Amino acid sequence: MDVSIVVPLFNEEESLPELLDWINRVMEQNNLTYEVVMIDDGSKDKSWQTVNDLKKKYSAIKGLKFQRNYGKSAALHTGFQETQGNIVITMDADLQDSPEEIPELYRMVKEEGFDLVSGWKKKRHDPFSKRFPSKIYNRLVRMVTGIKLHDFNCGLKAYSRELVKSIEVYGDMHRYMPVLAKAAGFKNIGEKIVQHQSRKFGVSKFGFGRARGMFDLLTISFISRFGKKPMQFFGTMGALMFFAGLIAAGWLGAEKLISMWKEIRAPLVTSSPYFYIALTSMIIGTQLFVAGFLGELVSRSSSDRNNYEIEDRV
Repeated sequence: MDVSIVVPLFNEEESLPELLDWINRVMEQNNLTYEVVMIDDGSKDKSWQTVNDLKKKYSAIKGLKFQRNYGKSAALHTGFQETQGNIVITMDADLQDSPEEIPELYRMVKEEGFDLVSGWKKKRHDPFSKRFPSKIYNRLVRMVTGIKLHDFNCGLKAYSRELVKSIEVYGDMHRYMPVLAKAAGFKNIGEKIVQHQSRKFGVSKFGFGRARGMFDLLTISFISRFGKKPMQFFGTMGALMFFAGLIAAGWLGAEKLISMWKEIRAPLVTSSPYFYIALTSMIIGTQLFVAGFLGELVSRSSSDRNNYEIEDRV
């Protein structure tokens, strides 16, 4: 199979028929064999019934319905596990991503050897309240990760099969797919300017959840550097803190001994604030060491974070 198209959806019953017709038309025009993996993330409307109805018309549909709303990362992770195509395309279900971009994204991965090609919505049909935070977000991610992309959060992306089978997406990590790819060793990451359509049906899912994505940026930056070796971070910090406290305590002790040798009346070591600073530094250093050991144990244990209850499938 040439292409697997993964479409996470939540309350998009109105847009699905038009989206599937559009995808099917583009695929037939370009002679590409394909499947559409639709993940219903616990929709409250008739989206799942619409998927079932569309299955009767388009045999290429494969659908999964979550028992409740888990989020876009869960939908993508589950969709990736179901894909069979050589190239995997992700796109949103709201008709703002154009299926006309799929053939060129497919070609860039297949012929130019990219591991991941991210869409860049250079001209966006979104309100300023959505565009401005995205500009700040993208600039911050570029600074932290060193990956020079204009639009990390564009839902329209193309991946090699090897990449999607190698990464784990959870939390709000769908915003950082290029970062996950780089951390997994897939460094040939490209970008393509894509069409962005105005929303035709429903309402935007944009909300305060994106602010939580900033915490995920810190998490993924740490994990990509120290996820397999936490002791290198905590051990180094612990050693610095412990020995800084030890040296400070030794200095105070030496001053006390010198005062006693010279028979000079000196205040007690414990009366100096520096004694407590040194003691606190040594305690924190020890705790960081312990955190490093615990981190090593956790990094070697299995994770159960990507198990989701599936209510139905077609």
